[in-house]
Amino acid sequence: MEHNYSDNNDRKSYRILVVDDEQDLCEILRFNLEAEGYQVVTANSAEEALLLDLGSFNLLLLDVMMGGMSGYTLASKLKQMPVTANIPIIFLTARDSENDMVTGFNIGADDYISKPFSLREVMVRIRAVLRRTQDAGDIIEHKVLKYQGLEMDLSRKTVSVDGEDVPFTKTEFELLHLLLEERGRVFSRQELIDKVWPKDVMVLDRTVDVNITRMRKKIGRFAKCIVTRLGFGYYFDA
Repeated sequence: MEHNYSDNNDRKSYRILVVDDEQDLCEILRFNLEAEGYQVVTANSAEEALLLDLGSFNLLLLDVMMGGMSGYTLASKLKQMPVTANIPIIFLTARDSENDMVTGFNIGADDYISKPFSLREVMVRIRAVLRRTQDAGDIIEHKVLKYQGLEMDLSRKTVSVDGEDVPFTKTEFELLHLLLEERGRVFSRQELIDKVWPKDVMVLDRTVDVNITRMRKKIGRFAKCIVTRLGFGYYFDA
């Protein structure tokens, strides 16, 4: 198998997720990417990928045509979720028509590699995308949302209240991120569902209320900042 295409300066330990329904291809990519110094996780379907902590990855390699949910659909979902919206995506696909490429780039892909491809090409494209997005990524990774003693570290995916870390679920984190980032804006329950939960998951209004209640309990004296506007929804009152 091919490996060792990068120099030592490129061996920063990025986390890469490979999503492809060809298990052998996933393992080949994993072997070669790990040989380059990357941390690699594989999934054999989009549905399997959605069960992972997707916000922890620095780059996603997505096959377009998979049984079940397509790579395009998965990418569209991720671009709508705050914690994954800025993660670079490279599509791997046997479809190489101009329309297919335009579709991929319109969704927000950073590159598009047609199958069959050489491993050398994949490694070069990955390094190029990571270099191109590194500066912006560093800004995002080190961004901290703060209101008085309430802080959200978007790289560590942590919440702290007056200097003490508070355990948050992924859903609670995304809800607070959305409300804190757009303070004063009233979000309806349906807007919160659309922005935080995957599109193919049935979510009731009551589920939103339960998550908001849990979140309020966790942020202590700042609970009063998450205000219910009866008949409309929720907002962060700063």
